[in-house]
Amino acid sequence: MKNEELSEERKMGDDGRLPDGDGSSFVRSAELPRSSFNWFSRLLKLALPLLLGAFILYWVYRDFDFAQAVRVLRHGIRWEWMALSLFFGVWSHVERALRWRQTLEPLGCRPRRSHLVDAVYLSYATSLVIPRVGEVSRCGVLSRYDGVPFSKSLGTVVTERLVDTFCILLITGATLLLQLPVFVTFFRQTGTKIPSLVHLFTSPWFYVALFSVVGVVVVLVRLVRMLSFFERVRGVVLDVWQGVMSLRRVRSVPLFLLHTVLMWLCYFLHFYLTFYCFPFTSPLGVQAGLVMFVAGTFAVIVPTPNGAGPWHFAVITMMMLYGVSSADAALFALLVHGIQTLLVIVLGLWGWLHLAWSGRRG
Repeated sequence: MKNEELSEERKMGDDGRLPDGDGSSFVRSAELPRSSFNWFSRLLKLALPLLLGAFILYWVYRDFDFAQAVRVLRHGIRWEWMALSLFFGVWSHVERALRWRQTLEPLGCRPRRSHLVDAVYLSYATSLVIPRVGEVSRCGVLSRYDGVPFSKSLGTVVTERLVDTFCILLITGATLLLQLPVFVTFFRQTGTKIPSLVHLFTSPWFYVALFSVVGVVVVLVRLVRMLSFFERVRGVVLDVWQGVMSLRRVRSVPLFLLHTVLMWLCYFLHFYLTFYCFPFTSPLGVQAGLVMFVAGTFAVIVPTPNGAGPWHFAVITMMMLYGVSSADAALFALLVHGIQTLLVIVLGLWGWLHLAWSGRRG
């Protein structure tokens, strides 16, 4: 009798009424706060990168003459150089796709080259919406259209990023040796090295750098959480590890290295050739281009759409060290970044449409 009373009490809610059916109303009421929290968390993931980029852009361009930018866009750009720059931007994605294919082949995966290229196009475009999600999205594309196991392709992406990290560190080291005085001046002007703490905390550039560092920390925390989740799923981890180790079984190491060198060369030319689009940057040499390329590469680590904000800040500051006026440097960063971002959007749309068309055709 007591057991029946206890079971009856368990079925009753706090208000003394029995739940509907099998207690689904309790489940729904318990899930509401969690679903609301998940919705809020997703909203923050979307909003925070946008707000961070918008804040830095506002700070950098708060006194900028946008009418002048429109005039230069219409009549002051040498579009033949811009077109050549955009060509290398497109080809850098192709080189990344070809290199990616080499790391997939040892796993027994041979996706179509066009799907690989489209996946890379889409990865950069989706990162404009949610920074860093592009690496996951391109693995999803191959899983859907070519049946490549998601976890294995994710492992190859990890391998790619490790190789790219080594490359950028190598480029940075060489650039530091060539242009060390420029970097020292940059650190001093951005508040990294100053004699007074008062000056440090009153420097606006210090706060821009601080927000950027906070953004990088947020990304690292999210990566740690993702890794801890994967560790709980052993099968997935093993597949990812196979993808990571695929580099050891690449069919042609020289070809892999060639694709890597050509890809980074295309990245550099995609940026450097834009110097010749404007009269105030065309006298700058290759060494200046390397300095700004390195600064911009590190700036895009900050989780904002296509590095918007931190990239502008880094390039403008570095360009001013080479004698370009602040107004011209801001104009260069605004137009070049805007045009290159437009290219990313166009390529993303092309990749999406081409995949949809090939899927129907298949």
